[in-house]
Amino acid sequence: MSEAMSVQRKKIHPYKFNLWLGLAGIIMMFAGLTSAYIVKRSQPGWESFKLPGIFLYSTIVILISSVTVQIAVRAFREREMPRYRLFFAITGILGVVFMIMQVVGFYTFQSLGMKMIGMGSNAAYSFVLAIAGLHIVHVLGGVIALIIIFFKAFSSKKRNYDIIPVEIVATYWHFVDILWVYLFIFFSLLH
Repeated sequence: MSEAMSVQRKKIHPYKFNLWLGLAGIIMMFAGLTSAYIVKRSQPGWESFKLPGIFLYSTIVILISSVTVQIAVRAFREREMPRYRLFFAITGILGVVFMIMQVVGFYTFQSLGMKMIGMGSNAAYSFVLAIAGLHIVHVLGGVIALIIIFFKAFSSKKRNYDIIPVEIVATYWHFVDILWVYLFIFFSLLH
């Protein structure tokens, strides 16, 4: 009996397995985009640029959100629901702040005369918009997942202390955080 339980504990939960498959696909997509960026930058007309400072600040915000989501997971495990709700809410708010800062960063590019789309745009800026824009879409997905899990914590119909959904959302959140740090370093080093 204990042998069967030991084998069961070693298996990965199907939802977590699906998450890892999805993350592998996202990694491949961003690896392809950053590889294309490297190849395209050797073409004539490619303009070099420096990321506006707001992108550094948004990086700090998303790193802080990784800490808050981990505090929320720990609070959930300890069944400290008020603390769990608070830190999940803080994580979601930080995610929204991150997205707003990214959009402000794009407008900063525009205000510096770096046209990202349309006539007169440069491929370098268009790549930044496409890659960072796709990342924002993934952060938005994470914020939506955070909101759903957050409101489930207020459900009075049933008290469910299943950690799997919380861990899945936290893992995804850490992933988008790490992905942005990679993209930030990538763009900073290749300007």
